[in-house]
Amino acid sequence: MASRVRTQVGIIGAGPSGLLLAQLLHLNGIESVVLERRSRDYVLGRIRAGVLEQATVEILRQAGVGARMDREGLVHEGVNFCFAQHRHRIQFRAHGATLKVYGQTELTKDLMDARDALGAPAIYEAEDVAIDRLDGATGLLAYRHAGADRAIECDFIAGCDGFHGVSRQSIPAGVLKTYERTYPFGWLGVLADAPPVSEELIYASHERGFALCSMRSATRSRCYVQCALDDDVAAWSDARFWDELRARLPEETAQRLQTGAAIEKSIAPLRSFVAEPMHHQRLFLAGDAAHIVPPTGAKGLNLAARDVHCLAEALTAFYRAGDDELLECYSATRLQNVWRAERFSAWLTAVLHKFPGHTAFDRALQLAELDYLATSTAAQASFVENYAGLRF
Repeated sequence: MASRVRTQVGIIGAGPSGLLLAQLLHLNGIESVVLERRSRDYVLGRIRAGVLEQATVEILRQAGVGARMDREGLVHEGVNFCFAQHRHRIQFRAHGATLKVYGQTELTKDLMDARDALGAPAIYEAEDVAIDRLDGATGLLAYRHAGADRAIECDFIAGCDGFHGVSRQSIPAGVLKTYERTYPFGWLGVLADAPPVSEELIYASHERGFALCSMRSATRSRCYVQCALDDDVAAWSDARFWDELRARLPEETAQRLQTGAAIEKSIAPLRSFVAEPMHHQRLFLAGDAAHIVPPTGAKGLNLAARDVHCLAEALTAFYRAGDDELLECYSATRLQNVWRAERFSAWLTAVLHKFPGHTAFDRALQLAELDYLATSTAAQASFVENYAGLRF
């Protein structure tokens, strides 16, 4: 017979969304257990996003995990767009916003440390996780760990286990509706110990394709070039990558680019995806389990943080006052914001990338759109409102 424990909220996934939810629930006196199918080292080794909206920064501070972020994170007051051999800066602070660059790996480590400090670390390498009894008085999470069958009985289940996780798959096909767009290119990303070419992010739209110069610290760069989906990472030497990046930047910027040996190099596909609803019976989806955005708009981690903050507030209202209104509204509330982020991310992706079959007319429209963004105060205000997440 499986060993069984009881908790209030069972959380599947020990990435940033699952750990942040557990931390927020703890601060409100709500018990949780976190299951993760991967090892702790694997989770920490994932190289992901690093641009945090101000609202995300505030959520992390509220969760008590913002101290190192505040010390080491880089505050950004603008972003740069390069096209037609010119560089244009869009200011955030003029529109009442700032962003912070702080790697998701570092954020995950902070959340793991906070969980450890509570004496309640996640259960890593949990195999064959299954969700049961969603329509019962309590939900059930069954899994195997260290060769033994185990189970967690809980009031609610939070699915924070990503796009390929079990949570979304546990919603019946007749209930779940999905929307998806896949893009016909990928991003070849390189992480290197080299000073960033700019103090702020650079988005480049070029006839050769899109490029992005980002960073994780004042001494570590994270850069990308658009590539074919079927490209082989092994075919991209460090020298080839840096040469291609230079070719897509204005000459003045390219001359300042400093290079270094790749610490990590990978090709990521781009996808837009939404699952509806984000709530079914005792199960709530959050983060990549419910939605994926192309990374162009820097929305993925920020949407996940908003999801779990909203869910934590709803669960707190339920346990403190027996009020389930916020729980019932969770899916509709979050989906409204998710679709706004999907719209913005899809627009920015379409404006900046080279698509198969693009004509000279299509390119001219892209340049006109970018020129409008670079010269119109109204366009910049709308961009900052969406990019910095002020309306989400």
